[in-house]
This record gives sequence, C-alpha cells and structure tokens, in this order.
Amino acid sequence: MLFANDTEDALRTAAALINTDDDGEEHLPDVASLSRFINEWKWTGNLAVDPTELEAVRALRPRLRRVWEGDETQVVEVLNGLLREFNALPQLVKHDDWDYHVHASPPEARISTRMAVEAAMAFVDLVRTKELGRLGHCEFPGCNNVVIDLSKNRSKRFCDAGCGNRAAVAAYRARQAEKTA
Repeated sequence: MLFANDTEDALRTAAALINTDDDGEEHLPDVASLSRFINEWKWTGNLAVDPTELEAVRALRPRLRRVWEGDETQVVEVLNGLLREFNALPQLVKHDDWDYHVHASPPEARISTRMAVEAAMAFVDLVRTKELGRLGHCEFPGCNNVVIDLSKNRSKRFCDAGCGNRAAVAAYRARQAEKTA
C-alpha cells in the first residue's frame, strides 16, 4: 500500500468515473447507470440521484480529467478550486467496514459534491508526496482512458476496461502469425 486505503480507493474511483466518458461513448447514460456506479464503488451517505445529479456528476468528469492533463501548478489550481467550491472540511470518520479515514464533506451532501471532494482530497496526497507521475493514460491504441498506477514498480500500462487483455491477445496472435509465416 502506497497511500491510505481511503486515498487509494478514491483515486481508483476518480479514474473509473472519468473513464465513464469514453470519447463520446457515454457509460452514464441515465440515473440507473449512475446508481449502479455508486453501488459498484460502494459510496455511502446520501445516495439520492436524479437527472440534475446525473448532469452534475457528468460535469465533474472533465474537471477531474484535467488533473491527468496538467502540470503540478495546474493540478493544484484544479484541486484548490474543487475544495473551495464544495467547502471541504476534512474530518476523521469511521463507518461500515472502514476504520478511521478522512471525509471532507458531510454524508448528506449530494453525491456529486462528495465525489468531487473525495477525489480532490486523494489527489492532494499525490501532490504532497510528489507522486503525480502515477497518473497516466492507457497505452492500448485508440483507448483514451486514464490510469492510476498504484503498483510498487510503476508498471501499470493499461486501463481497467480490458485493454491489457486485448494487448496480450494481439501480441499472442502476432507471435502465432509469425510462427506460421
């Protein structure tokens, strides 16, 4: 583990959220899909979603993607903007199966607010530890997904959408074609 459990979880969740917008292919097309995303990533607190909340979550994605695209100064601007906008107030909490960890928005806050603040707080740890190099892009041709590399040896090259498997299959087929040629 490189960071606290809640930080690593928030980083993975932020990447997954960004990757729900796949170059025009919308993976959060409706409120039901947002509810599934919330359940899959085990969000707690106020889970009420409606079309307005769906739009707020979708609007958050390009703002978070800027963290992957910018240099340290630009990243800090994005993070400070999110923390100010959503009135982040970090506090230690303990709930469900989680031991003490940091929440910076109240459980009754809208899910889009909590997503923004949780991601910003996790990225703060990356900035503070000079680990922004752990943010990358999938190396599979044609994939524009983001990657968070939490491996010890910094070896993650592909996103979690199956691109690693596709690359391995393509390499295998290329080797097999070479053998038969």
